[in-house]
Amino acid sequence: MESTVAQKLDAIYNLQLIDSRLDAIIKVRGALPEEVQDLEDEIAGYETRLQKFQNDINTFEEDIKRFKENIKDSEKLIKKYQDQQMNVRNNREYDAITKELELQDLEIQVSKKKIAETGVKIDQKTGDLDELAALMKDRQKDLDLKKEELDTIVSESESEESKLMSERDKALKKVDDRLAKSYEKIRANAKNGLAVVMVKRGACGGCFNTVPPQRQADIREKKKLIVCEHCGRILAGVEDEIEEESKPKRRTAKA
Repeated sequence: MESTVAQKLDAIYNLQLIDSRLDAIIKVRGALPEEVQDLEDEIAGYETRLQKFQNDINTFEEDIKRFKENIKDSEKLIKKYQDQQMNVRNNREYDAITKELELQDLEIQVSKKKIAETGVKIDQKTGDLDELAALMKDRQKDLDLKKEELDTIVSESESEESKLMSERDKALKKVDDRLAKSYEKIRANAKNGLAVVMVKRGACGGCFNTVPPQRQADIREKKKLIVCEHCGRILAGVEDEIEEESKPKRRTAKA
């Protein structure tokens, strides 16, 4: 059996009331979820940079090992050429071996220079790594505190939130799909999360613009879905103003 417009409005308004209560719970958490996420992203970035620094250091250390191996190789060749130099038969052979000795000696000097330069690079990278590790440690402390604070707030409202989510699922089933989609779209564009409101004191409960009397009469009848012409929110009904009872005047005691 198809629901009447009045039933549809009651169902969608009930859904709005539940969502507003859920919004209030989330609002209590404030910016904590975003702050936690930002800190997690920041720390993940630091971890990537730390790994890069460590990889650079490992590469430099491998370079130093290679330079040291080059030195050993050159020293072996020098020993070999020195032995050969003792048995040369002519000046040409002597000069050729002498050049090889000079070349290997130059290779050793170059390798030693590169070892020293690479050692400086390692020191710089190690300093950067230590500095970044200390910063990451501080940010991790901030993250732990934020997470603890958020977990405390979430745990305090967890039971109520779970109950409301269950109620929401039931309430959503009573709203037809087309209306539910419109509701979600309006709600997503509303800063306060209100997609369905009542007319209060002659004005839209969402944007507070005046609703003409004739339009209010149509809203009261609930024969069709009516939206605010200013903000597009669904107008579920009109709240009657409750007149305050005049307070009795206090008698003043005669002197």
